[in-house]
Amino acid sequence: MTPKQEERIRQKIKTLKSALAADKRFWGGYHHDGRGLRYAIPQLYLQLQDYAGAMRYFTWFIKNFPEDACSTEFLFEWTLVLYYKGKTKEAEGKAWESFCSNVSVFDKFFGRVITPLDESDQSNHEANYLDNYFKYSAMQPQFADFADWLNEFEQTEKFKHASQDFIAIQKQLNSTNDFKLREKLYEEKNELQSVFKVQE
Repeated sequence: MTPKQEERIRQKIKTLKSALAADKRFWGGYHHDGRGLRYAIPQLYLQLQDYAGAMRYFTWFIKNFPEDACSTEFLFEWTLVLYYKGKTKEAEGKAWESFCSNVSVFDKFFGRVITPLDESDQSNHEANYLDNYFKYSAMQPQFADFADWLNEFEQTEKFKHASQDFIAIQKQLNSTNDFKLREKLYEEKNELQSVFKVQE
């Protein structure tokens, strides 16, 4: 990357942050960010390989959007940054959040065939969503060591069991309208989503 390219990216980050600040001044808070500007900044820091800058941004994000569910690609970017900052336990937690957001995200990253969870979904919604929005690949040289780490994480017994259980629950949710059963399944799903959470 040339100095001019780097400067353009940093200027874009500055512009996005200024737009968010302007929204806060106008609305009295960030909850009116209908354009999703808050999600666009981490990918720019990743292009710069400025992981310290990205971590500062995520710290700001947590403070200002504590209830934000976040998109799959945003969670994956967060995982990348945590890994490159040496926070591997936290990265495991965020990788699991990414998986729970879209169980096909690791398949997409590694270039594997994506099978829809819902057999009636002929369009394969999960794959189409990732095709449209997800821009990271294990084939990108700058992510080679991260790809090795993520592959090892996928092979752990803890991840294998948790992911199998999560997918089984999601498949049941996709195939039943029974209120009581769905309520029970959502409780189980919520419990599973916290299995890799790092205790603070």
